[in-house]
Amino acid sequence: MISQVPQSGSSAAVAVSGPNGRSGRRPGGLSVSVLALNRNFAAVHVISVRRAFCLLFKDLAEVINVESGSYYNYDFEGWREQSEMRIALGDRREEDDWIQAVNFEIQAPRIIRLMRYDRLPRNAVKFNRRNIFLRDEHRCQYCGERYSSARLSLDHIHPRSRGGGDTWENVVCACLTCNVRKGGRTPQEAGMRLLRPPVKPTRSPLICRHLNQEKYASWRAFLKPAGRG
Repeated sequence: MISQVPQSGSSAAVAVSGPNGRSGRRPGGLSVSVLALNRNFAAVHVISVRRAFCLLFKDLAEVINVESGSYYNYDFEGWREQSEMRIALGDRREEDDWIQAVNFEIQAPRIIRLMRYDRLPRNAVKFNRRNIFLRDEHRCQYCGERYSSARLSLDHIHPRSRGGGDTWENVVCACLTCNVRKGGRTPQEAGMRLLRPPVKPTRSPLICRHLNQEKYASWRAFLKPAGRG
């Protein structure tokens, strides 16, 4: 039953299915993201689809669906009816995701609008390991190879032992081999070259990554693509 949609922070899983109807257990729907807008239609957060449905079910948010350049808003029941109509018409696109409830399916929204939230979005991008990996696309900035997070480390271009700071411009993603090879030297001293100069992102690297995926194309109506700087 949809009334059993877990609150945020719950460890329960939801079933997410693709257009072919096959479903898989994905913990918390972590692979499906939803863009949250404030009451003034300004983008403020990226949240999980589970959290989005909690807000929709409590009437704290509405779905904003972009169709042929126009915006349509739906409450939870309206979005469920819209989903049922699409199923009946066989109108499932490859980029869509579907949530399997006990006795019905509902399409995962891409955008919701928070009905009681009018704060402006935060402009600051958090300086942390995940965002550095995302900024550098999980690519070692010395050898150019892509690795999983477990095989990557952070390297200070100007070593901390010599006064180098924890800044966007001084920290890059590096594989373990290149990091050990560079050691406590600068790239020039180690005979190594950076793929590109590191800069502070102007927008969350997670949002930038989503904007490059067709399944999140509707986000582009509210977010202009941004570069690394």
